[in-house]
Amino acid sequence: MKLLTYKTNESEPRLGFIHNNQVVDMEDFGEISNFPLPTTMLELIDMGIEVITEINDLIADTNAIELAEISYDIKEVIFMAPIPKPRKNIIGIGLNYTKHIAESARTLDTSSELPQEPVIFSKPPTCVTATNTDILLNKKLTKQLDWEVELAVVISKKAKYVTKADAMDYVFGYTIINDISARDCRRSGQWIVSKGQDTFAPMGPVLITKDEIENPHNLNLSLTVNGVEKQNSNTQFMLFNIHDLIEDLSTVFTLEAGDIIATGTPAGVAAGRNPQEWLKDGDVIRCTVEGIGSIENTVKEI
Repeated sequence: MKLLTYKTNESEPRLGFIHNNQVVDMEDFGEISNFPLPTTMLELIDMGIEVITEINDLIADTNAIELAEISYDIKEVIFMAPIPKPRKNIIGIGLNYTKHIAESARTLDTSSELPQEPVIFSKPPTCVTATNTDILLNKKLTKQLDWEVELAVVISKKAKYVTKADAMDYVFGYTIINDISARDCRRSGQWIVSKGQDTFAPMGPVLITKDEIENPHNLNLSLTVNGVEKQNSNTQFMLFNIHDLIEDLSTVFTLEAGDIIATGTPAGVAAGRNPQEWLKDGDVIRCTVEGIGSIENTVKEI
């Protein structure tokens, strides 16, 4: 199921799903189906991944006329981030593609050795922004603004000491994150100032439930700046895959429903190019992940 948080010119953000290229309001669908459904993505995730099967069954039993009455043309709605305000920091994974490890070692003074354990950082909830919004470039803070297309995993339920074999039981679905980074804002090796500024986590356009993605470890992902391709790879090249990450993270701390893991970026970032290509005012960045879609954002200097 393709889930989204959306709004119209007349409404506050609402939860919906895409059906036959229409956006169906989730709460309204629950009313006509006599099956109460929430207005926010986090509330839906709290109901458990099993609810998606129930909703799909209800959709199959609902006639087209009834659905049309609670639907919008997809071009009429404004896409918000699927989870506009996460409950906790986004969990970021650094240096998770081998070619990105090599380019980072050349230009960012990181180690050229393959990490033996996942490299973990975080991005505050205030980083999150939607597709078709601005990424803010504060020249007082950075002159080295960079891009990073990533597959993001959304957790379905409380997870502690999860084994690799059971890891996918804790996945609700997937979305896209552009892990915007200010390369000159690292402080004594710590990344949160570099990664954590407002608007530094464009997310969306939808959250795809895990049943829609046959193999999350074989998805093409790419990024363009002003229409020119900068990154192009596949999730099969992750050093630590989703099973590895959930096992490791759930050993370190408890994962909870709605937690978001940004799984790392492939080679081709601005810092690794020769010459380096920092983002500037007016640049348009488009991130695409196979099976999910694309998000597009414009850099705005402030």
